[in-house]
Amino acid sequence: MVEENEDGPGPNLRRRELGRELRQLREQAGKKVADTSKYAGLTVTTINRIEGGKQVILPRNVRLLCQFYGVEAPLSDNLVRQAEESNERGWWAMYSDTMPEWFEKFVGLESDADELWNYSATEVDGLLQTPEYAEAFFELLPDREPGDTKRAVELRQARQERVNCAKNPTRLHVVHDEAAMRRMVGGAAVMRGQLRYLVEAAQRPNVTVQIVPFSVGAYPGGGSSFSMLRFPEGFDDMDAVYVENQRGAVWLERPTDIEHYVKVFSRLRDVALAPEESVEFMDSLASSL
Repeated sequence: MVEENEDGPGPNLRRRELGRELRQLREQAGKKVADTSKYAGLTVTTINRIEGGKQVILPRNVRLLCQFYGVEAPLSDNLVRQAEESNERGWWAMYSDTMPEWFEKFVGLESDADELWNYSATEVDGLLQTPEYAEAFFELLPDREPGDTKRAVELRQARQERVNCAKNPTRLHVVHDEAAMRRMVGGAAVMRGQLRYLVEAAQRPNVTVQIVPFSVGAYPGGGSSFSMLRFPEGFDDMDAVYVENQRGAVWLERPTDIEHYVKVFSRLRDVALAPEESVEFMDSLASSL
């Protein structure tokens, strides 16, 4: 198995960057998508998805497109190499046996995100769970096979390590409903350890944790957990919102959807306790258990 370079962009960003380059070359050559698809023996939809970085880009197709656009070596060779690199399997592939395809897509994009805005209504956000909390939570899920829990916990820890990597940590801002702090998972000792871990995690420069207290009452966006993935400059058209359910997930990528959830998350931050107050709240709750 080939894994991505931990210091560089993952396959999703590489694919998107290559797609953009191919689109620019097509436009510079004055070629239409329909003519390109006919020459390459691909559908118009496939060409659009290649240029959007939304599917695997085969090196042989890159070679064909370069021929049609009149791109010569060494640029064509470089683009073919980019295609090969964009198809390398990400670090998460080693856990593919323990997660469905729809979640594998999320983990891959999460790894490339520059910033994560997460809202969790009923449980501690997965990127902030202790192994003990995660194990207790996974044991409650139906249809678990022997060994599933151990692998799921390992994956959750690996995701956390990616967010908190020393060289380029992801900025993580999580808003929890108070219910997530009070819902007993794994017993008092596990919850006490979880809350103290949250207090510790909130001290990291890349992590912000806020709590929406019960005293706020009803508030916009409080009915469904979600994760907004924000990407580095130049890739912000990849921004997306991920809403998970028990059997799959919904991806929201339209500009109007992104704008809506930006407003929702802004409102959540406003009604939540300030980060410092949230830390005090979690510390106090841990001491009471």
